[in-house]
Amino acid sequence: MPDEAWPPFVSSLMAALEASPHDVPLRLHVASVMLDHDAPARAAGLCAEVLALDPDNADALRLLSTATEALRRPVSAREAEFDWSAREGEVADLVPPVFVTGSEDIDGDDRAGDADAVDSDIRLDDVGGMADVKRRLDLALLTPMRNPELGKLYGRSLHGGLLLYGPPGCGKTFLARAIAGELGAKFYAVSLADVLDMWLGASERNLREVFETARANAPCVLFLDEIDALGQKRSNLSANPAMRGTVNQLLSEMDSVRSNNEGVFVLAATNHPWDIDPALLRPGRLDRTLLVGPPDTEARRSILEYHLRDRPLESIDVPKIVRMTDHFSGADLAHLCDSAAELALEDSIATGTVRMITMADFAGAIKHIRPSTSSWLEDARNVVTFSNQGGRYDELAAYMKKRRML
Repeated sequence: MPDEAWPPFVSSLMAALEASPHDVPLRLHVASVMLDHDAPARAAGLCAEVLALDPDNADALRLLSTATEALRRPVSAREAEFDWSAREGEVADLVPPVFVTGSEDIDGDDRAGDADAVDSDIRLDDVGGMADVKRRLDLALLTPMRNPELGKLYGRSLHGGLLLYGPPGCGKTFLARAIAGELGAKFYAVSLADVLDMWLGASERNLREVFETARANAPCVLFLDEIDALGQKRSNLSANPAMRGTVNQLLSEMDSVRSNNEGVFVLAATNHPWDIDPALLRPGRLDRTLLVGPPDTEARRSILEYHLRDRPLESIDVPKIVRMTDHFSGADLAHLCDSAAELALEDSIATGTVRMITMADFAGAIKHIRPSTSSWLEDARNVVTFSNQGGRYDELAAYMKKRRML
Protein backbone atom coordinates (compact mmCIF):
# COMPACT_ATOMS: atom_id res chain seq x y z
CA MET A 1 0.00 0.00 0.00
CA PRO A 2 1.39 3.44 -0.89
CA ASP A 3 2.15 5.59 2.13
CA GLU A 4 -0.50 8.13 1.18
CA ALA A 5 -3.22 5.44 1.44
CA TRP A 6 -2.63 4.79 5.13
CA PRO A 7 -5.33 5.88 7.58
CA PRO A 8 -4.47 9.15 9.35
CA PHE A 9 -3.65 7.47 12.66
CA VAL A 10 -1.17 5.11 10.94
CA SER A 11 0.50 8.05 9.21
CA SER A 12 0.81 9.73 12.60
CA LEU A 13 2.42 6.61 14.06
CA MET A 14 4.89 6.46 11.18
CA ALA A 15 5.78 10.10 11.69
CA ALA A 16 6.31 9.48 15.39
CA LEU A 17 8.55 6.53 14.57
CA GLU A 18 10.66 8.64 12.23
CA ALA A 19 11.08 11.17 15.02
CA SER A 20 12.01 8.43 17.54
CA PRO A 21 13.75 5.69 15.51
CA HIS A 22 15.15 3.97 18.63
CA ASP A 23 11.76 3.62 20.38
CA VAL A 24 11.45 -0.18 20.30
CA PRO A 25 7.92 -0.42 21.86
CA LEU A 26 6.64 2.11 19.31
CA ARG A 27 8.28 0.22 16.45
CA LEU A 28 6.65 -3.04 17.57
CA HIS A 29 3.29 -1.29 17.95
CA VAL A 30 3.54 0.01 14.40
CA ALA A 31 4.45 -3.51 13.20
CA SER A 32 1.31 -4.84 14.89
CA VAL A 33 -0.78 -2.15 13.20
CA MET A 34 0.75 -3.07 9.84
CA LEU A 35 -0.34 -6.66 10.36
CA ASP A 36 -3.86 -5.46 11.17
CA HIS A 37 -3.87 -3.54 7.88
CA ASP A 38 -2.66 -6.49 5.80
CA ALA A 39 0.88 -5.22 5.29
CA PRO A 40 2.99 -8.17 6.52
CA ALA A 41 6.06 -7.16 4.49
CA ARG A 42 6.19 -3.77 6.22
CA ALA A 43 5.63 -5.49 9.58
CA ALA A 44 8.43 -7.98 8.90
CA GLY A 45 10.82 -5.14 8.06
CA LEU A 46 10.05 -3.32 11.30
CA CYS A 47 10.53 -6.51 13.32
CA ALA A 48 13.83 -7.24 11.57
CA GLU A 49 15.11 -3.78 12.58
CA VAL A 50 14.25 -4.51 16.22
CA LEU A 51 15.91 -7.94 16.10
CA ALA A 52 19.07 -6.42 14.64
CA LEU A 53 19.42 -4.55 17.94
CA ASP A 54 17.86 -7.16 20.24
CA PRO A 55 17.98 -10.69 18.73
CA ASP A 56 16.04 -12.19 21.66
CA ASN A 57 13.12 -9.74 21.72
CA ALA A 58 10.15 -12.08 22.21
CA ASP A 59 7.52 -9.66 20.87
CA ALA A 60 9.54 -8.99 17.72
CA LEU A 61 10.06 -12.72 17.13
CA ARG A 62 6.33 -13.38 17.59
CA LEU A 63 5.28 -10.61 15.22
CA LEU A 64 7.90 -11.63 12.64
CA SER A 65 6.60 -15.20 12.73
CA THR A 66 3.04 -13.95 12.15
CA ALA A 67 4.17 -11.69 9.30
CA THR A 68 6.20 -14.43 7.64
CA GLU A 69 3.30 -16.86 7.85
CA ALA A 70 1.03 -14.26 6.25
CA LEU A 71 3.53 -13.69 3.45
CA ARG A 72 3.70 -17.41 2.74
CA ARG A 73 -0.03 -17.57 2.01
CA PRO A 74 -1.19 -16.73 -1.51
CA VAL A 75 -1.96 -13.04 -1.89
CA SER A 76 -5.54 -13.82 -2.95
CA ALA A 77 -6.12 -15.71 0.31
CA ARG A 78 -4.83 -12.79 2.42
CA GLU A 79 -7.02 -10.38 0.49
CA ALA A 80 -10.07 -12.60 1.12
CA GLU A 81 -9.33 -12.74 4.85
CA PHE A 82 -9.06 -8.97 5.15
CA ASP A 83 -12.41 -7.41 6.08
CA TRP A 84 -12.48 -4.31 3.91
CA SER A 85 -16.04 -3.40 4.85
CA ALA A 86 -15.08 -3.27 8.53
CA ARG A 87 -12.47 -0.62 7.68
CA GLU A 88 -14.80 1.67 5.72
CA GLY A 89 -15.84 3.64 8.76
CA GLU A 90 -12.26 3.94 9.91
CA VAL A 91 -10.78 5.27 6.69
CA ALA A 92 -12.53 6.05 3.44
CA ASP A 93 -9.49 5.98 1.18
CA LEU A 94 -8.26 2.49 2.08
CA VAL A 95 -8.17 0.37 -1.10
CA PRO A 96 -7.45 -3.32 -1.77
CA PRO A 97 -3.94 -4.34 -2.91
CA VAL A 98 -2.94 -3.66 -6.51
CA PHE A 99 -1.53 -6.70 -8.30
CA VAL A 100 1.58 -6.04 -10.36
CA THR A 101 3.95 -8.08 -12.45
CA GLY A 102 7.66 -8.38 -11.78
CA SER A 103 8.44 -5.80 -14.46
CA GLU A 104 6.36 -3.01 -12.93
CA ASP A 105 7.49 -0.61 -10.22
CA ILE A 106 5.57 0.12 -7.04
CA ASP A 107 5.46 3.70 -5.84
CA GLY A 108 7.00 4.15 -2.42
CA ASP A 109 8.48 0.64 -2.34
CA ASP A 110 12.06 0.19 -1.12
CA ARG A 111 13.89 -1.75 -3.79
CA ALA A 112 16.07 -4.57 -2.46
CA GLY A 113 18.59 -4.11 -5.27
CA ASP A 114 19.45 -0.63 -4.02
CA ALA A 115 21.03 -2.02 -0.82
CA ASP A 116 24.50 -0.76 -0.01
CA ALA A 117 27.50 -2.95 0.75
CA VAL A 118 27.98 -3.73 4.43
CA ASP A 119 30.92 -2.26 6.34
CA SER A 120 32.15 -4.14 9.40
CA ASP A 121 35.02 -3.62 11.83
CA ILE A 122 34.79 -7.23 13.10
CA ARG A 123 37.43 -9.77 12.06
CA LEU A 124 37.65 -13.54 12.36
CA ASP A 125 40.22 -13.03 15.13
CA ASP A 126 37.37 -11.48 17.12
CA VAL A 127 35.51 -14.80 16.96
CA GLY A 128 36.64 -16.89 19.91
CA GLY A 129 37.32 -20.58 19.33
CA MET A 130 35.63 -22.26 16.35
CA ALA A 131 39.05 -23.03 14.83
CA ASP A 132 37.69 -25.64 12.39
CA VAL A 133 34.85 -23.36 11.26
CA LYS A 134 37.28 -20.50 10.59
CA ARG A 135 39.66 -22.81 8.75
CA ARG A 136 36.86 -24.02 6.45
CA LEU A 137 35.72 -20.45 5.78
CA ASP A 138 39.27 -19.46 4.93
CA LEU A 139 39.68 -22.31 2.44
CA ALA A 140 36.26 -21.96 0.82
CA LEU A 141 36.05 -18.20 0.58
CA LEU A 142 38.80 -15.98 1.92
CA THR A 143 41.85 -17.56 0.28
CA PRO A 144 40.36 -17.66 -3.27
CA MET A 145 39.23 -14.05 -2.94
CA ARG A 146 42.55 -12.78 -1.56
CA ASN A 147 44.67 -14.83 -4.00
CA PRO A 148 42.86 -14.98 -7.36
CA GLU A 149 46.02 -16.09 -9.22
CA LEU A 150 46.51 -18.99 -6.82
CA GLY A 151 42.87 -19.91 -7.29
CA LYS A 152 43.31 -19.98 -11.07
CA LEU A 153 46.36 -22.23 -10.72
CA TYR A 154 44.24 -24.85 -8.94
CA GLY A 155 41.12 -24.20 -11.02
CA ARG A 156 39.43 -22.72 -7.97
CA SER A 157 37.24 -19.81 -9.12
CA LEU A 158 35.05 -17.72 -6.85
CA HIS A 159 31.50 -18.89 -7.38
CA GLY A 160 28.96 -21.22 -5.84
CA GLY A 161 28.06 -20.95 -2.20
CA LEU A 162 28.45 -22.07 1.38
CA LEU A 163 25.62 -22.83 3.80
CA LEU A 164 26.17 -22.10 7.50
CA TYR A 165 23.75 -24.09 9.63
CA GLY A 166 23.28 -24.78 13.30
CA PRO A 167 21.25 -23.86 16.39
CA PRO A 168 19.98 -20.28 16.77
CA GLY A 169 22.16 -17.90 18.75
CA CYS A 170 25.46 -19.65 17.94
CA GLY A 171 27.13 -16.98 15.84
CA LYS A 172 26.22 -17.59 12.17
CA THR A 173 25.37 -13.94 11.54
CA PHE A 174 28.36 -12.80 13.62
CA LEU A 175 30.61 -14.98 11.45
CA ALA A 176 29.10 -13.35 8.36
CA ARG A 177 29.90 -9.91 9.77
CA ALA A 178 33.45 -11.08 10.53
CA ILE A 179 33.84 -12.23 6.92
CA ALA A 180 32.63 -8.81 5.78
CA GLY A 181 35.34 -7.26 7.91
CA GLU A 182 38.02 -9.56 6.47
CA LEU A 183 37.25 -8.84 2.84
CA GLY A 184 38.39 -6.00 0.66
CA ALA A 185 35.54 -6.94 -1.67
CA LYS A 186 31.95 -5.81 -1.21
CA PHE A 187 29.65 -7.72 1.14
CA TYR A 188 25.87 -7.57 0.66
CA ALA A 189 23.62 -8.79 3.46
CA VAL A 190 20.05 -9.70 2.48
CA SER A 191 17.33 -10.67 4.95
CA LEU A 192 13.90 -12.17 4.50
CA ALA A 193 12.28 -8.75 4.84
CA ASP A 194 14.40 -7.40 1.97
CA VAL A 195 12.93 -9.91 -0.48
CA LEU A 196 9.43 -10.99 0.50
CA ASP A 197 6.66 -8.65 -0.57
CA MET A 198 2.89 -8.78 -0.51
CA TRP A 199 2.58 -7.70 -4.16
CA LEU A 200 2.30 -10.44 -6.77
CA GLY A 201 5.62 -10.82 -8.58
CA ALA A 202 7.46 -8.28 -6.40
CA SER A 203 9.40 -10.88 -4.39
CA GLU A 204 10.82 -12.38 -7.57
CA ARG A 205 11.71 -8.89 -8.81
CA ASN A 206 13.45 -8.04 -5.52
CA LEU A 207 15.48 -11.23 -5.66
CA ARG A 208 16.50 -10.60 -9.26
CA GLU A 209 17.66 -7.07 -8.38
CA VAL A 210 19.71 -8.37 -5.45
CA PHE A 211 21.66 -10.72 -7.72
CA GLU A 212 22.00 -8.12 -10.47
CA THR A 213 23.54 -5.73 -7.95
CA ALA A 214 25.95 -8.45 -6.80
CA ARG A 215 26.98 -9.35 -10.36
CA ALA A 216 27.57 -5.70 -11.21
CA ASN A 217 29.91 -5.39 -8.21
CA ALA A 218 31.81 -8.68 -8.41
CA PRO A 219 33.93 -9.89 -6.78
CA CYS A 220 31.64 -9.80 -3.78
CA VAL A 221 29.91 -11.92 -1.17
CA LEU A 222 26.12 -12.13 -1.04
CA PHE A 223 24.85 -13.15 2.40
CA LEU A 224 21.33 -14.62 2.47
CA ASP A 225 19.96 -14.93 6.00
CA GLU A 226 17.06 -17.27 6.83
CA ILE A 227 17.58 -19.16 3.60
CA ASP A 228 15.12 -21.85 4.74
CA ALA A 229 12.32 -19.29 4.31
CA LEU A 230 13.47 -18.01 0.92
CA GLY A 231 14.40 -21.45 -0.38
CA GLN A 232 12.00 -23.79 1.38
CA LYS A 233 11.05 -27.14 -0.14
CA ARG A 234 8.77 -26.66 -3.13
CA SER A 235 7.05 -29.94 -2.30
CA ASN A 236 5.56 -28.13 0.70
CA LEU A 237 4.33 -25.19 -1.37
CA SER A 238 1.68 -26.74 -3.61
CA ALA A 239 -0.95 -24.45 -2.04
CA ASN A 240 1.29 -21.38 -2.20
CA PRO A 241 2.23 -20.59 -5.81
CA ALA A 242 3.52 -17.12 -4.88
CA MET A 243 6.16 -18.52 -2.53
CA ARG A 244 6.95 -21.34 -4.95
CA GLY A 245 7.71 -18.70 -7.58
CA THR A 246 10.20 -17.06 -5.19
CA VAL A 247 12.02 -20.37 -4.68
CA ASN A 248 12.14 -20.95 -8.44
CA GLN A 249 13.56 -17.46 -8.93
CA LEU A 250 16.28 -18.11 -6.34
CA LEU A 251 17.25 -21.37 -8.06
CA SER A 252 17.42 -19.59 -11.41
CA GLU A 253 19.52 -16.70 -10.10
CA MET A 254 22.03 -19.00 -8.43
CA ASP A 255 22.60 -21.27 -11.42
CA SER A 256 21.04 -21.04 -14.88
CA VAL A 257 22.10 -20.55 -18.49
CA ARG A 258 21.13 -16.87 -18.24
CA SER A 259 23.09 -16.14 -15.05
CA ASN A 260 26.85 -15.60 -14.89
CA ASN A 261 27.74 -15.52 -11.21
CA GLU A 262 31.51 -15.62 -11.66
CA GLY A 263 32.95 -13.60 -8.79
CA VAL A 264 29.76 -13.78 -6.73
CA PHE A 265 30.04 -16.06 -3.69
CA VAL A 266 26.77 -16.81 -1.93
CA LEU A 267 26.98 -17.26 1.82
CA ALA A 268 23.74 -18.42 3.41
CA ALA A 269 22.61 -19.16 6.97
CA THR A 270 19.80 -21.22 8.44
CA ASN A 271 18.66 -22.93 11.61
CA HIS A 272 16.75 -25.57 9.61
CA PRO A 273 18.81 -26.97 6.72
CA TRP A 274 16.43 -29.91 6.39
CA ASP A 275 13.66 -27.51 5.29
CA ILE A 276 15.65 -26.22 2.29
CA ASP A 277 14.75 -27.36 -1.23
CA PRO A 278 17.27 -30.07 -2.25
CA ALA A 279 17.88 -28.32 -5.58
CA LEU A 280 19.50 -25.43 -3.69
CA LEU A 281 22.10 -27.78 -2.24
CA ARG A 282 23.39 -29.26 -5.49
CA PRO A 283 26.77 -28.33 -7.05
CA GLY A 284 26.87 -24.82 -8.44
CA ARG A 285 24.53 -23.46 -5.79
CA LEU A 286 24.99 -24.01 -2.04
CA ASP A 287 27.36 -26.89 -2.74
CA ARG A 288 29.18 -26.76 0.60
CA THR A 289 27.75 -26.88 4.11
CA LEU A 290 29.37 -25.93 7.39
CA LEU A 291 28.04 -26.71 10.85
CA VAL A 292 28.19 -23.81 13.32
CA GLY A 293 27.39 -25.64 16.53
CA PRO A 294 27.18 -24.49 20.13
CA PRO A 295 30.35 -22.63 21.14
CA ASP A 296 33.27 -24.84 22.08
CA THR A 297 35.31 -24.38 25.26
CA GLU A 298 37.52 -21.62 23.88
CA ALA A 299 34.57 -19.82 22.30
CA ARG A 300 32.57 -19.91 25.55
CA ARG A 301 35.52 -18.44 27.42
CA SER A 302 35.81 -15.59 24.92
CA ILE A 303 32.07 -14.89 24.97
CA LEU A 304 31.97 -14.82 28.78
CA GLU A 305 34.99 -12.53 28.99
CA TYR A 306 33.38 -10.19 26.46
CA HIS A 307 30.11 -9.91 28.39
CA LEU A 308 31.89 -9.51 31.75
CA ARG A 309 34.53 -7.02 30.65
CA ASP A 310 32.86 -3.83 31.96
CA ARG A 311 31.13 -5.26 35.04
CA PRO A 312 32.24 -5.18 38.70
CA LEU A 313 33.54 -8.68 39.44
CA GLU A 314 34.93 -10.44 42.49
CA SER A 315 36.73 -13.80 42.30
CA ILE A 316 34.97 -14.93 39.13
CA ASP A 317 36.21 -18.35 37.99
CA VAL A 318 35.62 -18.16 34.23
CA PRO A 319 37.00 -21.68 33.50
CA LYS A 320 34.51 -23.12 36.01
CA ILE A 321 31.62 -21.28 34.36
CA VAL A 322 32.83 -22.60 31.00
CA ARG A 323 32.66 -26.16 32.34
CA MET A 324 29.12 -25.55 33.63
CA THR A 325 27.77 -24.25 30.31
CA ASP A 326 28.26 -27.04 27.80
CA HIS A 327 25.76 -26.71 24.89
CA PHE A 328 24.99 -23.09 25.83
CA SER A 329 24.66 -20.81 22.81
CA GLY A 330 26.27 -17.38 22.69
CA ALA A 331 22.86 -15.86 23.44
CA ASP A 332 22.47 -18.19 26.45
CA LEU A 333 25.84 -17.08 27.82
CA ALA A 334 24.93 -13.41 27.43
CA HIS A 335 21.66 -14.10 29.27
CA LEU A 336 23.56 -15.90 32.05
CA CYS A 337 25.84 -12.89 32.58
CA ASP A 338 22.84 -10.53 32.62
CA SER A 339 21.00 -12.74 35.12
CA ALA A 340 23.97 -12.92 37.47
CA ALA A 341 24.32 -9.13 37.30
CA GLU A 342 20.60 -8.75 38.10
CA LEU A 343 20.96 -10.91 41.21
CA ALA A 344 23.86 -8.78 42.43
CA LEU A 345 21.92 -5.59 41.67
CA GLU A 346 18.82 -6.86 43.46
CA ASP A 347 20.85 -7.78 46.54
CA SER A 348 22.61 -4.39 46.53
CA ILE A 349 19.25 -2.60 46.48
CA ALA A 350 17.83 -4.84 49.23
CA THR A 351 20.82 -4.39 51.57
CA GLY A 352 21.63 -0.79 50.67
CA THR A 353 25.24 -1.80 50.07
CA VAL A 354 26.68 -1.98 46.57
CA ARG A 355 28.64 -5.18 46.02
CA MET A 356 30.47 -6.99 43.26
CA ILE A 357 29.17 -9.84 41.09
CA THR A 358 30.37 -13.14 42.56
CA MET A 359 30.34 -16.83 41.69
CA ALA A 360 27.35 -17.21 44.01
CA ASP A 361 25.36 -15.02 41.61
CA PHE A 362 26.31 -17.25 38.70
CA ALA A 363 25.39 -20.34 40.70
CA GLY A 364 21.99 -18.82 41.42
CA ALA A 365 21.43 -17.71 37.82
CA ILE A 366 22.40 -20.98 36.16
CA LYS A 367 19.74 -22.88 38.14
CA HIS A 368 17.07 -21.16 36.05
CA ILE A 369 18.75 -21.27 32.62
CA ARG A 370 18.78 -24.26 30.30
CA PRO A 371 20.62 -24.44 26.97
CA SER A 372 18.34 -23.12 24.23
CA THR A 373 20.10 -25.44 21.78
CA SER A 374 18.58 -28.58 23.35
CA SER A 375 15.43 -28.68 21.21
CA TRP A 376 17.44 -28.04 18.03
CA LEU A 377 19.90 -30.81 18.86
CA GLU A 378 16.99 -33.18 19.50
CA ASP A 379 15.52 -32.39 16.05
CA ALA A 380 18.99 -32.73 14.53
CA ARG A 381 19.46 -36.15 16.11
CA ASN A 382 16.26 -37.36 14.44
CA VAL A 383 17.42 -36.01 11.08
CA VAL A 384 20.84 -37.63 11.38
CA THR A 385 19.31 -40.95 12.44
CA PHE A 386 16.53 -41.21 9.87
CA SER A 387 17.12 -38.70 7.05
CA ASN A 388 20.84 -38.49 6.34
CA GLN A 389 20.56 -39.56 2.72
CA GLY A 390 23.78 -39.25 0.79
CA GLY A 391 25.75 -38.28 3.90
CA ARG A 392 24.62 -34.64 3.79
CA TYR A 393 24.72 -34.38 7.58
CA ASP A 394 27.83 -36.47 8.24
CA GLU A 395 29.53 -33.47 9.87
CA LEU A 396 26.57 -33.10 12.22
CA ALA A 397 26.60 -36.84 12.92
CA ALA A 398 30.32 -36.72 13.79
CA TYR A 399 29.68 -33.76 16.11
CA MET A 400 26.92 -35.64 17.93
CA LYS A 401 28.87 -38.93 18.16
CA LYS A 402 31.86 -37.09 19.63
CA ARG A 403 29.58 -35.76 22.37
CA ARG A 404 27.83 -39.14 22.82
CA MET A 405 24.49 -37.79 21.64
CA LEU A 406 23.98 -40.65 19.17
